[in-house]
Amino acid sequence: MTVADAKKTADQKMQKSIETLKADLAKVRTGRAHTGILDHVMVEYYGNPTHLSQVANVTLIDARTIGVQPFEKKMVAVVEKAIREADLGLNPATQGELIRVPTPPLTEERRKEMVKLVKSEAEDAKIAVRNIRRDANETLKKLVKEKACSEDEERRAQDEIQKLTDKFVIEIDKLVVEKEKEVLTV
Repeated sequence: MTVADAKKTADQKMQKSIETLKADLAKVRTGRAHTGILDHVMVEYYGNPTHLSQVANVTLIDARTIGVQPFEKKMVAVVEKAIREADLGLNPATQGELIRVPTPPLTEERRKEMVKLVKSEAEDAKIAVRNIRRDANETLKKLVKEKACSEDEERRAQDEIQKLTDKFVIEIDKLVVEKEKEVLTV
C-alpha cells in the first residue's frame, strides 16, 4: 500500500457513498410519479421473490400515474397485491391487463417528513465519507510507522484526503438541496 493507493481507495469509496445516497434519494417519494418508486417491490413468481421489473413492464402514464403491465395475464392479481402490500402508500387499480398506480399528492405534513428523511439519508452519507477519511488517515499513519513514507508525505496526503472529503460533503449538500426542492414543490 502506498500513499497514492490510500488516496485512490478513499476517493473510490467516497464516490460509492455518493452513488448509494443518489439511489436512496431516488426512493424518496415526491408529489410526481416516477417508476423508481416501484424498484424495490418484490413479487412472488413461481414460488420465488422476484423484482417487479422482471415480471412486468413499468411505465409512466402521466405525471401522477404509473402503469404496470405484467408479462403474463395470471400475474395481474399477484402484482397488484405486491404493490398494495409494499407499504408505499399506493393503491393500484386493475383495468384489464393494465394496473394503474396513481400517486396521491403529498400532504404538507408528509412533505416535511420526507424532507427529514432526505436529511437523515444525507447525514448517513456524510458519516460514511468521514469514516472513509478516518480509515485513510489511519492507513497513512501505518505507512509512516512502517517507514514506507515520510511524515511530510503523510501530512500532504492527509490534506489532500481532507480536500476530497470536503468536496464530497459539498456534493452531498447539493443533492439534498435539489431533493428538498423536488419534495416541497407542490
